[in-house]
Amino acid sequence: QVQVVESGGGLVQAGGSLRLSCAVSGNIFRINTMGWNRQAPGKQREVVATITRGGSTNYADSVQGRFTISRDNAKNTVYLQMNSLEPEDTAAYYCSADLIYGTIQGQGTQVTVSS
Repeated sequence: QVQVVESGGGLVQAGGSLRLSCAVSGNIFRINTMGWNRQAPGKQREVVATITRGGSTNYADSVQGRFTISRDNAKNTVYLQMNSLEPEDTAAYYCSADLIYGTIQGQGTQVTVSS
C-alpha cells in the first residue's frame, strides 16, 4: 500500500509565499516523474509543475518564474516553493507521483490567496 501525504497549504496575502511538501511512502520500488496539479472552483484541473527523477522541470506559463519545484529522491518527497502569490493561485493543490504500476495522487491541500 502506498501513502501520499501533502502539507503546507494555508491562507496568505497576495505577494506572500508558501511551501508545499508531499511525501510518498509504502510499497514503492521507484518514483519517476513527480508533480503538482491544482484545481480552482469551477475550473478544470491543471498541471502546475513537474520534475523528473533526474531533476528536469517544467512549469505552467502562469507560474513560471514564481514557483519552484524540487525533490529529494532519498526521502521520496517533492516540494513546491510558491512566491509572489496571486489571488488567481487560489486552488486545491494535489501532488502526483508516477510509480511503475501507475500514477498516484494525494488528497490535496488548500491554498488561498487574499487580495
